[in-house]
Amino acid sequence: MVNHYETAFILTPVLSDSQMKEAVEKFKNLLTTNGAEIVNEELWGLKKLAYPIEKKSTGFYVVLQFSGEPTLVDTLEVQFRRDERILRFLTFRLDKYALEYAQRRIKKVAQDVKPEKKEETV
Repeated sequence: MVNHYETAFILTPVLSDSQMKEAVEKFKNLLTTNGAEIVNEELWGLKKLAYPIEKKSTGFYVVLQFSGEPTLVDTLEVQFRRDERILRFLTFRLDKYALEYAQRRIKKVAQDVKPEKKEETV
C-alpha cells in the first residue's frame, strides 16, 4: 500500500550551503533507494525559530513530499534521529484533502516562479 507523506526537518544553522545541500541529498537518496517517489522538494532556507533549540535561534527548513510504503517512515525517522545536523523533524501522512491542497500549492508555486515576459516600452 502506497501512502503520500510530507516531512519537514530543520538543519542546524552552522552548516555551509554545500553541507546543507549534501544533508538534503542524503535523505532524498535514502527515500529513493527504499522505493519512495519524491513528489516535491522545498528549501525554505534559513529561518528564525519560534524558540531556541540546542541554543540555536535559526535553522535551515526543508520540506519533502513523497509517496512510499508505511515502513519507510520508520527508516527515515531513525536516520533523522541519528544525524546530529537535524534539530527537529516531523513526518505525517497526507489524507486525500491534504494531498489535493498540496498539489494546488505546488502548482501555484510553479506558476509564481515562472518568469513573466515583460513588454518593452520605447
